[in-house]
Amino acid sequence: MNISFFSNQYMVRRMNKADVADIYLLCSKNSLYYRYCPPFVTKQSILDDMNALPPNKEMADKYYIGYYKEEELIAVMDFIMAYPDKKTAFIGFFMTAVSIQNMGIGSGIIDDLCCYLTDIGLSYVRLGWVKGNLQAEHFWHKNRFIETGITYDTDNYTVTVAQRVL
Repeated sequence: MNISFFSNQYMVRRMNKADVADIYLLCSKNSLYYRYCPPFVTKQSILDDMNALPPNKEMADKYYIGYYKEEELIAVMDFIMAYPDKKTAFIGFFMTAVSIQNMGIGSGIIDDLCCYLTDIGLSYVRLGWVKGNLQAEHFWHKNRFIETGITYDTDNYTVTVAQRVL
C-alpha cells in the first residue's frame, strides 16, 4: 500500500522513534481527548502505540503515520489494514493539532483516506470513540461514521465502535 495516496493535500509518512517528540508535542496539547481517554500521553505511551497490534495482525498491516503541512506535523493516525476483516480498515487513533481543529482539515484527511481505500477495494472503515466524548462523537458522525451497536469496556472508559461504508 502506498501511504502517499492517503492524502491529496498533505505529505504522509510513517512515524518512527525519532518522531516521538513531535508526536508528543501535538498530542499533549489536546487535553480534552485525554480527559475522556486516560492516561495522559507520554513519550513511552507513544512508543507503545507504535508497536501495538490487534489480535492476528502483523506490523506489515500497521501504519502509524503523520500528516505534514510543509514541515509541520498537523495530524497523527494509527491505521490497521484489513481489520477486523479483509474488507475493513481500522483507525485505532486519529488526532489533529489543536491549532487546526474546527477548520475542516481533519475531515478532509478522513475523506481523502476513505477515497483511497475505496479505490483499492475496501468496503468499510471502523474505529471507536470514548462514550461521553461529545467532540469525538460529533466529528465522527460528521464524517459519516455510524455506531455499530458494539461497545466494549476498558478499565477507564467505554468505547463505542462505529464504521463508515465506503
